[in-house]
Amino acid sequence: MDEIDKKIVSQLQENGRTTLEELSKNIGFTSMGTKKRVEKLLKNGTIKVSALINPIALKLHPAIVMLEMESAEAMQNLLDRFEECPRVIQIFKTVGGFNLIALVVAETPETLESISMEKCSLRCSKGIRRSEFYPISDTYFSPFLQIREKLAHRERKVTPCKVDCHPCERYEKGKCVGCPTTNKYRGTL
Repeated sequence: MDEIDKKIVSQLQENGRTTLEELSKNIGFTSMGTKKRVEKLLKNGTIKVSALINPIALKLHPAIVMLEMESAEAMQNLLDRFEECPRVIQIFKTVGGFNLIALVVAETPETLESISMEKCSLRCSKGIRRSEFYPISDTYFSPFLQIREKLAHRERKVTPCKVDCHPCERYEKGKCVGCPTTNKYRGTL
């Protein structure tokens, strides 16, 4: 990225709805030149323009989950199991004691507790040596996250992680809203 690309990216990060005309004024290019620059950044995968969601405004509860996996196979199985889970916002592979760190979100504190310890939890997957779970109290610099709302379609009978919410005691007692991908979901995602 050169300085022009950096200006484009900075302005789009500030406001993803910035017009080509506004971008052009900022970088000193014509609208056509600016359009070509933006298209190149999009085409080569340098940027993606999308909507981010403020979990605080939606009264969602984020948390960090740290996992030490036993093997590469166990890690891949966990990634495959939770690939379509709308509560798992991001998973990072790291080098160190914990080799996976996930950012998750829940609709209520009770549901956050469920996804920290029940069968639908990242922490309950096979091949985990140890794990830690940290609910997030405050977010600094930017409150916006890329919550995977598109996965919360409420059409499935079986959750992506293959856990049935219906017989779960926490779900039955109203302490968990269930999975946002299923027709049994009772939450706001």
